[in-house]
Amino acid sequence: MTSTQPVQTPVQREYPPIADYALIGDCHTAALVSRDGSIDWYSPRRFDAPAVFCRLLDLTKGGYLRIAPSTAYEVKRAYRDSTNILDTTFSTVSGSAQLTDCMPIRARTPTRSGYDVSTSHEILRCVTGISGTVEFQVEFKPTFDFARSSAHIVISRDGHAATASAKGADLTLCCPATTLKVDPDGVVRGTMQVNPGEQCWVILAEGQTDHAARVAEITGAAAKLDATQDYWEHWSARCTYTGPYRDAVLRSALALKLLTYEPSGAMVAAPTTSLPESVGGERNWDYRFTWLRDTSLMLNAMMTVGFQEEAADFIHWMERTIGSTDHQAPQILYGITGAHRLTETTVDLDGYRASRPVRIGNAASTQVQLDIYGEVLTAAYEHYGHDGSRSRLTGHQERLSPEAWALLRALVELAADHWMDAGNGIWEVRGEPQPFLYGRLMSWAALDRGIRLAREHHLQAPLERWEEIRDRIRTAILEQGYNARVGAFTQSLGGGDSLDATALMIPRMGLLTPSDPRVKSTVEQIRKQLTHQGLVYRYRSEDGLAGGEGTFTMCTLWLVTALALVGRVDEARSLFEQVLGYANDVGLLSEEIDPDSRELLGNFPQGFSHLALIYAATRLDPQSSAETPRRPRKKAA
Repeated sequence: MTSTQPVQTPVQREYPPIADYALIGDCHTAALVSRDGSIDWYSPRRFDAPAVFCRLLDLTKGGYLRIAPSTAYEVKRAYRDSTNILDTTFSTVSGSAQLTDCMPIRARTPTRSGYDVSTSHEILRCVTGISGTVEFQVEFKPTFDFARSSAHIVISRDGHAATASAKGADLTLCCPATTLKVDPDGVVRGTMQVNPGEQCWVILAEGQTDHAARVAEITGAAAKLDATQDYWEHWSARCTYTGPYRDAVLRSALALKLLTYEPSGAMVAAPTTSLPESVGGERNWDYRFTWLRDTSLMLNAMMTVGFQEEAADFIHWMERTIGSTDHQAPQILYGITGAHRLTETTVDLDGYRASRPVRIGNAASTQVQLDIYGEVLTAAYEHYGHDGSRSRLTGHQERLSPEAWALLRALVELAADHWMDAGNGIWEVRGEPQPFLYGRLMSWAALDRGIRLAREHHLQAPLERWEEIRDRIRTAILEQGYNARVGAFTQSLGGGDSLDATALMIPRMGLLTPSDPRVKSTVEQIRKQLTHQGLVYRYRSEDGLAGGEGTFTMCTLWLVTALALVGRVDEARSLFEQVLGYANDVGLLSEEIDPDSRELLGNFPQGFSHLALIYAATRLDPQSSAETPRRPRKKAA
């Protein structure tokens, strides 16, 4: 995709569409790079750290690091082959050049605690001349702690480096191809020219560096870029999906991998906070944490196309973080290193296109969401049930250890004890708790997968009790969850006619067969009542929050999967390809889509969206995946 974009100064620049961004990262943290060469989002060291570049959330206050031609240009970009290295080609009247962006990635170094955070982090940016002569501008404006701390900037004697410091944190920009200066607004600026075949490196590194260290950084940059490319190519080679949508599936897997916090094995739901579900609205949340549900679903999707090792890491993370739970329900989300307290506060930023508030932390950590048990147990069953699963730490086939079984068994017991409770649900409704159908469905799945694990691995468990409760949950769902007048399973048990896209998961979980008339009718009613322009809303009932939202990308892809399962494959394929058309030029999807404007909304890129894309692709062409479609254990009642 190519488009013409005139060069813009920071004063003239408007908020780019969310689709204008691409993601780079090193599996510790990540950065968003816009089509105009500006890194507008970056939290040093780890995903949940205070942002030092946050122009994404405040055009005036927020910091950034921009490299772009000094004159008008056209831009075309793509990820390099099967990697997370971004190449952006700028074409001007005087010539063309390529900007390469990456964060060097290193294999994890195991420690006794499972954490290794000693790795330094860098952003490598390399401008390579292609034709003619192109002049580039370099602009560096660090705004530490979400622009709440003023940066002290020192330019090196030779003018080739700038170090910014605030509250004990330091970042150094090294740019030997230009002489840097600080303007009165605190922006470091420089210009550089590239001719065909020439390379100009710009490196952003943590800490303060002397001249010798900066020379070493520049000298070693090309080798780091090559090593990073090798890492991603070797990782991508594990993908087992060979179907017609391989490019989209692999790009989704690569995006999910970038959401992994490598030191602990946790995964974030998205690398950003407060990108709005509706522009100008208040539905702006911090997703830089580890949801048990989101991570389980993401790992389950990755396992379907050959990526097993990440699941072992997450199970070890759960063992460290929540142990055997001591019969206490685990939180629904944690910090990436296991932190329990995730106090939700706001910061004084304008928000993306005046979408306030900008939130840090997430109050949903105190909610009750019964579905988490089923998602964790389903992911665990997929992991331990796959032949050839190998642990990253041992290199041997992964076995269900006593510690892991103690954790999983405790989660099954919690599902057994609490499946009748009201909760806030998968959508984290901030109103009164309800008896959500999805919570019941996933409680059933927790017991079902727990029973299978115990039987297949010959483990100690109260199987008769679990089977009895599993069957009671199933009966409750079938008797109280299906509304014959509506012709669908509804959002909550015990009455009401509100629909919820989560009912599309019933056949995939195996509660009923896809051929069951109630499943087919539910799929059709959701298609009729919860869609606009073919895209699916999560629900349309009151949820205790002001304002609206876009259609939910994952739910639309759930509909693709459900249509395929009930035999409407042509419709499923058409809808899937429609969704692919909403991805941006580098294949990334956000949480939601405005069905009228086609605008991407919500945090970006979103793990939910990419895991659902993988599932949908494998359902459209099951023989191209490592996964065999699962059949339900019981026939429909």
